[in-house]
Amino acid sequence: MQQPAAGRRLKKPNRTWVRPFHDGTGPLYLQIAQQVRDAVDDGVLRAGDRLPPQRDLAQLMGVDLTTVTRAYSELRQADLLDAQGAGGTFIAMAAGNSARSSVDLSMNIPPLLGSTAFAQGMEQGFAHLGAQLGQGELMSYHVGAGSRDDRAAAAQWLAPMLGRVPAERVIVCPGAQTALCAVMLACTQPGDLIAAEQLTYPGLLAAARVLQRGVLPIAMDAEGMLPDALEAACQQRVPALLYLVPTIQNPTTATLSAGRREALLAIARRHGITVVEDDPYWLLAGDAPPPLAAASSAQAPVYYVSTLSKCLAPGLRTAYLVVPAGAPMEPLLDALRSIALMPAQSMVAVASQWIRSGEAADMVRRFQQELRQRQQIAAKILPRPYQAHPAGLHVWLPLPGRLDQYRLIQTAQSQELGIASSDAFSTEEQPGNAIRLSLGGAVDQTSLSAALTRLTEIISEAPETRSPAIV
Repeated sequence: MQQPAAGRRLKKPNRTWVRPFHDGTGPLYLQIAQQVRDAVDDGVLRAGDRLPPQRDLAQLMGVDLTTVTRAYSELRQADLLDAQGAGGTFIAMAAGNSARSSVDLSMNIPPLLGSTAFAQGMEQGFAHLGAQLGQGELMSYHVGAGSRDDRAAAAQWLAPMLGRVPAERVIVCPGAQTALCAVMLACTQPGDLIAAEQLTYPGLLAAARVLQRGVLPIAMDAEGMLPDALEAACQQRVPALLYLVPTIQNPTTATLSAGRREALLAIARRHGITVVEDDPYWLLAGDAPPPLAAASSAQAPVYYVSTLSKCLAPGLRTAYLVVPAGAPMEPLLDALRSIALMPAQSMVAVASQWIRSGEAADMVRRFQQELRQRQQIAAKILPRPYQAHPAGLHVWLPLPGRLDQYRLIQTAQSQELGIASSDAFSTEEQPGNAIRLSLGGAVDQTSLSAALTRLTEIISEAPETRSPAIV
């Protein structure tokens, strides 16, 4: 049996870090966890220091035992605590070496990528992968739409969104960005227009710029793209492609209703516009209408893109492109070969194993539950109004007119806090005054609570933007 570090049993619990609670700064268990973090950062608690027993701390802080248990559990998940059973709970030996951590809320990544459960899933996936390495197949070229087994796994992944998907209509791609570029190359020409929400995925804007396609901004409201605005734009010039993120739109979190999806499809059909439906968040939402591709047979051709980056892990570099019935596959495969030749087959194999074993579905459920809790934390801390979905990866926070988003972002960066500005998503010269916050970027809920509290303080203390005097 492993013995505690030398001297631990002689130490009395350190209670000097305990502070009063503050209203409006998140759940009590997260406040307790943050107090411990702050005490470690400030040197009040050091590696090897013993914390009070949970019952004693609950009595000292005036909370119930469950609250303290949740706080200690949160800290253990962050590897800040070392429990020694009856010997007590101690600050982990590695904790004293860390300064105040930076939190990057600028990238939309799933939560819990460093969790024990995720690590176990990775171990299982790579164990299965190891059994195949001796055959040599994984390390060879895999040019084409994907193996039969991987496309069958893709069809299984897509079933909740689209129902039964013929595996022969699926192309396994090295990420959604590659799939999007392939569709643009196969279905448009240089100089063509791509209609998109006026605030949209930065990857689309980058691809359009590199491939010399124009982007036609279409006005939105709280529900997403406005059909009347799309129709009006088509009266001036019909775009070759319509790009949509219909569920938990990036960055505004808007979700198109079933009626609006039908209206946009009808306009696309009437004007002969090909649709690209980029749908990374549908499984997380849990309440979204069926994708446009599920009802597109009688409307317009819809290329459906489903990435694993937002619901599982971006490191898998795996996405599935569903080609509409009747559309040729070869132009897409030619485009993919010219961009990336093929996905990393080892990562595709891990993804397929997760899907077949049910591990992928379990991960989605865990991430969804975690994101709901993180959204609840954000709701208690962030200033109103802002836009969010109860299980979304991000929130969209419009800033008061008095604030300069660029100065705000610089201040946040100086305090080790990364956020995304509205101009990264804008298809227009005037991007508006807002920021996107990605809740999955924090390593745990305690870090997220601290980061959002820090950001709220920065916003409240930010100086007003003054117009120059004109005479």
